Amino acid sequence: MMLEMIEMRDFNCINLTKFIGLHIKQQNIMIISEYCSRGDLQTLLLNDSIDLDKDLKMALIIDLIEGMAYLHNSSIYVHGDLTSDACVIDSRFVLKVTGYGLRRLHMQCKDTTIQANSFWIAPEHLRTKDKTVSQTGDVYSFGIILSEILSRKEPFSEELDNFTSQEIIMKVTHTENPPFRPTLPKTNNKDYIGEMETIMYDCLEEDPQNRPNFLIIGKRIKESTGISKTHNVLDALLRRMEQYANNLEALVFERTQAFLDEKRKSEELLYQVLPRSVAEKLRDGKPVNPEAFDCVTIYFSDIVGFTDISSQSTPFQIVDLLNDLYNCFDEIIDRHDVYKVETIGDAYMVVSGLPVLNDIKHVKEIAQMALSIRDSVECFRIPHNPNKTLQCRIGIHSGSVCAGVVGRKMPRYCLFGDTVNTASRMESNGEAMKIHISEATKMLLDNFSEFDVKCRGILQIKGKGLMTTYWIRGNNTEKQTSENTDMQTSENTDIQTSENTDMQTSENRDMQTSENRDIETWENIPKMSCI
Repeated sequence: MMLEMIEMRDFNCINLTKFIGLHIKQQNIMIISEYCSRGDLQTLLLNDSIDLDKDLKMALIIDLIEGMAYLHNSSIYVHGDLTSDACVIDSRFVLKVTGYGLRRLHMQCKDTTIQANSFWIAPEHLRTKDKTVSQTGDVYSFGIILSEILSRKEPFSEELDNFTSQEIIMKVTHTENPPFRPTLPKTNNKDYIGEMETIMYDCLEEDPQNRPNFLIIGKRIKESTGISKTHNVLDALLRRMEQYANNLEALVFERTQAFLDEKRKSEELLYQVLPRSVAEKLRDGKPVNPEAFDCVTIYFSDIVGFTDISSQSTPFQIVDLLNDLYNCFDEIIDRHDVYKVETIGDAYMVVSGLPVLNDIKHVKEIAQMALSIRDSVECFRIPHNPNKTLQCRIGIHSGSVCAGVVGRKMPRYCLFGDTVNTASRMESNGEAMKIHISEATKMLLDNFSEFDVKCRGILQIKGKGLMTTYWIRGNNTEKQTSENTDMQTSENTDIQTSENTDMQTSENRDMQTSENRDIETWENIPKMSCI
């Protein structure tokens, strides 16, 4: 064994991997050999992203023939375990045979049973079920590898559609006429594939004596294809490296685009959970410190009689109801400069004026949003009970708050302060389908003339004492439009009445004139005596 290892270290063939030595640790024995960065031949053939042209396929086949011819002429004499996994590709796309030699070591370590998927083993060795090897058996293994290179599929891939791996091994083992062998898929390149298919079936002959050796195989391939060991190998290699680089660039671009799309989706999801400015700080690893805001406007709403609706509905119906309703609300708030803080059951909380300041426009944004939500609720129908309409209570208050991110797992952007409590009280003390606001919100709304606000009066608010509150009834533009419509209708009525009066007077005057004219004509007729 030592002499065999010394001889293997002296091998000098570019198509055989360099043997370095053995490493023995306890009961494990590791063979150390030359590393080939592009992996084994089977992995390369099954990689659809790499386009193998005729020149490169022939170069790989010739490399394999050269390596096996050198091995058969050496003292090792035979490989004995040649598969596409035992053919590796280095960084320059040169094929090298590995796993050769050390037969005594392999005999001691290998299992005595033959694997069911040993498609590369010659049928004569399958029948004996022993560890015998031969050069003709290597030629048969080369024929199987040749079928893989030409089809770029696993061995017997066409036959695996109808038989299992064990059945295929049994059919190869039994003597048949013709023998059971792998078939190649149909192709239009008959000149190229036809001769190679003939060589493949010659290597897969049932009688070992009829199989050609590797020197004859190499000569036939060079004559049929015109490609020798040195024929345009460098040009083919350069083209292959260029194509491989282009394929790699396209693959990297595709993966990069997929990564950017997933990143964009993740960011959009994060922006729905947290405000954009806060989410960007968290994404960049910056601390998010609590902030105090002097004046913001907070909106609260809930569904009137939600408990009764829940008692008469199934959980799935309630989820569908809230999902449809909140989707409607979400479409409305997307049109305004607001931020949805959270939803708890049927409660819906929105704020404007933070984390991005907008002067006093926050009260206008919330008021317009509240009117839109109230109008949408009037048109909303319960999915599982269309005959029943929903009603909501809305409360709004303006004041100072403190805001910050709370928690690390599922972080939430929360608001704290008395303003939150007061806004909640405005909602709970409101009435169905009305927008209840505090005096602080009303004073801010006075800066905008487009809202119709009416005083509700003084109320006893729990925890706040007596408070003067107001209703937002609608937009002044709608009220002005209604008044103008009434005025126009009144004017049209007056004009119509005046026209009718004038017409009646004119008719009377014409009738009187006509009567006077008839009387005058009668008087002017000469009187005739009766004879």
